[in-house]
Amino acid sequence: MTRVKRGTIAHKKREKILRYTKGFKWGRKTKERAAKEALLHAWTHAFQGRKQKKRDYRALWQVKINAAVRNEGISYSAFIHALKLKQIEIDRKILATLAEKQPETFKKIVAAVQ
Repeated sequence: MTRVKRGTIAHKKREKILRYTKGFKWGRKTKERAAKEALLHAWTHAFQGRKQKKRDYRALWQVKINAAVRNEGISYSAFIHALKLKQIEIDRKILATLAEKQPETFKKIVAAVQ
């Protein structure tokens, strides 16, 4: 019988892990065990970072809206409350963009709410 070499799938799996760690420092890019450990941490932080990004952007939008609304003589919380009472459904991202790029349009929205 002819000889059969084994381990090709396992080898591909290990190579795949090392491809993910390209650009990592020290032995974490070349040593399998260190690479696996580094990826566990890296992917955990990446997952958490995607959630954190959403929080950060919402906070940024609130700051922008608050700054624009204060110039009109109303607080952020009163403005959002008035929007809900008037059933104007514009999300914070759009409001922040309008406040920054198109202040005239934003002033019309504030006037409609007051």
